[in-house]
Amino acid sequence: MTVLPIIKQNYLYKIAKQGKRADGRGFNEYRDIIIEPGIISKAEGSARVRIGKTQVVCGIKMDIGDPYSDTPNSGVISTAAELIPLASPDFEAGPPQADAIELARVVDRGIRESEVIKLDELCIIPAEKIWILFIDIHIIDYDGNLFDTASLAALAALYNTKVPMERFKEFFEKIKESHPVVNDYLQAHQTDYPLPMREPPISSTYVKFNDVIVADPSIDEEEIADARLTVATDKNGDIRAMQKGLKGSFTVEEIQNIIKDSLVNGEALRKKLNESVGS
Repeated sequence: MTVLPIIKQNYLYKIAKQGKRADGRGFNEYRDIIIEPGIISKAEGSARVRIGKTQVVCGIKMDIGDPYSDTPNSGVISTAAELIPLASPDFEAGPPQADAIELARVVDRGIRESEVIKLDELCIIPAEKIWILFIDIHIIDYDGNLFDTASLAALAALYNTKVPMERFKEFFEKIKESHPVVNDYLQAHQTDYPLPMREPPISSTYVKFNDVIVADPSIDEEEIADARLTVATDKNGDIRAMQKGLKGSFTVEEIQNIIKDSLVNGEALRKKLNESVGS
C-alpha cells in the first residue's frame, strides 16, 4: 500500500470510530439513487442508473438464434461490461480488463441464477430457434460500488425491454409455412411485447476496512477495503446470491449483520426500481 492510501485509511478509520463517514452518511446508508429507463431509442431496452456520482448505462439488444444443446427450449443471455476510460483514470482502452469481466459475470449470474427472465417463454421453435438477449453494461463515471449500480441498470433495462417482433416480421413470414408451430407463437405475440420477467433479487454491497463495515462504498472506501461482500435478497427476504471479493475476510457475526442490513437496503432499492420502471 502506498503512502497516500495509508493516510487515507487512517483518516477514514479515525472518523469511522466516531460513527462517521467522509460524506456524512450512516454506515448502512446509500447515496442518492436515480434510475432512468428508456434512454436509448435504438435499443430494445435501456436504462441509466446513478448511485452518487457513479453512473452506469445498460442497453439490451435482441436477436434470433440457435439454442444451446442442453437448454433447447430456452432463450439465451449474453452479458458484457465495458469500463470506459473517461469514467476513471484507472480504466484503459482495449480488451476487457479483469474488473470488467468480474462485473459482467456477477451481473450475469444474478440475472441467470435468479431466473428473473422467463427464458422458457423466449423459445420460438423448440430445439431450433430462440431469442438471444445481449446485455451491454457501460461504466460512464466511477465513484465506487459498480456492482449495485450495474445490477440496477441491467434490471431497469430488462424491465424496459420489448421483444422486437416488428423488426423480425420478415423473418417470421418466411418461416411460418415451413414451421407451423410458429403460428401458435405469432398468435400470442403479434407485435412487440414486454420481456417476460419475474420479481428480481436486489444486490447490496458492503466493504470492510480494519473492523469497520459500510454499505454502498465510495471510491475512497473501496480503495482501502480489505474485503467486499455483495448479498442479493428477494422480496420475501430470502438470500438468492452472495459474492465475496478482495483478499480479506469476514467473521460469521459480521456476515450475519451484513445480511440483516442487506434486507433493509434491498427493500428500499426494490421500491426505487419498481417506482422507476412502473412495475
